[in-house]
Amino acid sequence: MTNVSEVSEIKVIVFQLMNKEYAIELNVVESIEKSLSITRVPRMPSYVKGVLNLRGVVTPIVDLRERLDMEPKDFDESSCIIIVSHADSEVGLIVDDANDVMDVPTSVIGPQPEVVGSVESEFISGVAKVEQRLLVMLNLEKVLQPIKKVNADEF
Repeated sequence: MTNVSEVSEIKVIVFQLMNKEYAIELNVVESIEKSLSITRVPRMPSYVKGVLNLRGVVTPIVDLRERLDMEPKDFDESSCIIIVSHADSEVGLIVDDANDVMDVPTSVIGPQPEVVGSVESEFISGVAKVEQRLLVMLNLEKVLQPIKKVNADEF
């Protein structure tokens, strides 16, 4: 019988927001979509841009820049929507660009930075230093917390 050892590295997808690199674990990513028709839904938080019908599933779409209190940016040719599966539902995250999948050793992931008063810091689970790159690891549980309460049946 073999012992189950701790995972020594995680596979992440790297994406950009305002020229910073962020990462989420690849195991929650369903797909990466380019320009799609988003239907606006009234009385949603401003960072929820609406919903889209993706392969028969009504999926809420979140502008990650706005969710993290960053300067807004119009959807352009490099923008994309990362569809993630979280807590038995799918959510789309609008990002500036997503172009890299990499293995990150768990030993290089440090704790979340101690930045007092930063809205963004509550959504960060840690920071990974890989070669010359600094990857901000997003905590999807926190980022998507209020969105999980929205039920697709309400649309």
